[in-house]
Amino acid sequence: MDKSFALISLGCAKNLVDSEVMCNQLLLAGFRKVQPEQAAILLINTCAFIVPAKEEAINTIFAAVRDRDAGLSPTDQKIVVCGCLSQRYAKDLVKSMPEVDCFVGVDLICRIAEIAAACLAGTAEKVYTTQVSTLLPDFGSSRYRLTGGHFAYIKIAEGCNHACAYCAIPRIRGPHRSRPLSSIVREVRECVTHGVREVNLIAQDTTYYGMDKWDKRATKTSGVDSSRGDSLASLLRALNEIPGDFWIRVLYTHPAHWSRELIDAFAECDKVVKYVDIPLQHISAHILQEQRRMTDGDYIRKLLRDIRAAVPGIGIRTTFIGGLPGETEDDHAELRDFIREFRFERAGVFAYSKEEGTLAAKMKNQVHHATRKRRANELNMILASIADEMGAEAIGKTVRVLVDAPGIARGPWDAPDVDGSIHVPVSLPVGEFAEVKIADAIAYELFAEGAEEAEEQM
Repeated sequence: MDKSFALISLGCAKNLVDSEVMCNQLLLAGFRKVQPEQAAILLINTCAFIVPAKEEAINTIFAAVRDRDAGLSPTDQKIVVCGCLSQRYAKDLVKSMPEVDCFVGVDLICRIAEIAAACLAGTAEKVYTTQVSTLLPDFGSSRYRLTGGHFAYIKIAEGCNHACAYCAIPRIRGPHRSRPLSSIVREVRECVTHGVREVNLIAQDTTYYGMDKWDKRATKTSGVDSSRGDSLASLLRALNEIPGDFWIRVLYTHPAHWSRELIDAFAECDKVVKYVDIPLQHISAHILQEQRRMTDGDYIRKLLRDIRAAVPGIGIRTTFIGGLPGETEDDHAELRDFIREFRFERAGVFAYSKEEGTLAAKMKNQVHHATRKRRANELNMILASIADEMGAEAIGKTVRVLVDAPGIARGPWDAPDVDGSIHVPVSLPVGEFAEVKIADAIAYELFAEGAEEAEEQM
């Protein structure tokens, strides 16, 4: 039996970690990793968060089927669709995609070698899913990292306890469950030992880390409090004690769980980069209430001021949604003014995506799709102007960077595959830190002195 496989990973970094787990399971079972056009079995790990993600997944699946039918990949290649799309829509997909050999949900990633072998043997079931996701693998000991040698994603929890009106993630990924702190510390220590210079902490909600294990049940608005048990703050302090020269980056924080202790932990831990990802989604009090975000405008404004006061020079990354159900022109204007006032170092805006099965999809006061797009575009134009200003302000400054590839690096405000990049001299060693002086900028794209060669290669 030809046990060659390929894996296409779509969606977010959390999905990528699942892909790494599956790759490792397959390799341990004697499979060998090849290119998609050579593979006996092709796995496509999908995202189903919003409409564009689902469209990307569906287009990728049908492209693989077309390649197989056209002889561009083995004509007997097995196609397995994994991840969120299968978890959410498996029964429907069986009918609409008969060309796919097997659908595997998010809880079955640790059985992927068994499922793949059955698929190749022709004995696999059509669907492998669970009704509610409860799996929490020991991600640290069971992964084949796909990010290269110098940075890694560390999944500290799985699932989500929130019920944001526009979001289907809890229906797909199940309730929040935290990894043991010792397991995370062990994984990060091992990564650093093997040359990792940046660890990116990820989860559906990193700020809820540990709260699901507190003796007294945490509420959806509980703030980080290490006196009640493990928390994101205690995790950061523990990781900060690991010897070595590396960055700790925190992604996916929920504004409702920030506390004075967490702010202080960011300020005190020297390995935690001056960057935080905190999706705010909106600023209008009534929109936040309708969307069940558990925050209001006054709370958000105070939180941002407190973070910036405690951690000078911090880069705040956020996202907003334009055209949420019930959003009026006054709400949109308030969000527009808020963005101009706080001038976020990194930000993005998305037009609201109506997702079936969510509370927001059932709301009667839907905003017309053209209005959603217009509002999102208007906000993105403001953000583009701010990005130009931020880039101009960086000129002349010396920045510590992590070199990702010859001539390409990232600074503290740049998360992998999300934010901008810094063009640096090609002579700087990949996977190491360097100090560079910024000479020019185009929005979030910065150019360091001596980077002319890198610029010419673009």
